[in-house]
Amino acid sequence: MAWIVLVVSGLLETAWAISLDRSAGFSRPLPSLVFAGTLVLSMLGLAYALREIPVGTGYVVWVGIGAVGTALVGMLALGESTSLPRILCLLLVVAGVVGLKVFH
Repeated sequence: MAWIVLVVSGLLETAWAISLDRSAGFSRPLPSLVFAGTLVLSMLGLAYALREIPVGTGYVVWVGIGAVGTALVGMLALGESTSLPRILCLLLVVAGVVGLKVFH
């Protein structure tokens, strides 16, 4: 169960990162509220998962999911660069996250 919560928390990290961008420095109320809610839920999920998963592994998996998710949203929905080197670097992050899970 801890791993499922950790993955969902990583996805929520993507949501709060995108909401933070969309809040325009907290000048837009709805994205600001989405940011605050998803941030709190993401942290609560991370805290729950770390009761069973070592902090080093859990934190890196959480950050990796959030970073890759945010980069993918940026590339697929926000017009950010989709260059081959950028995609290869994201695949390296994914490989590292999977490796930490496998060798946990």
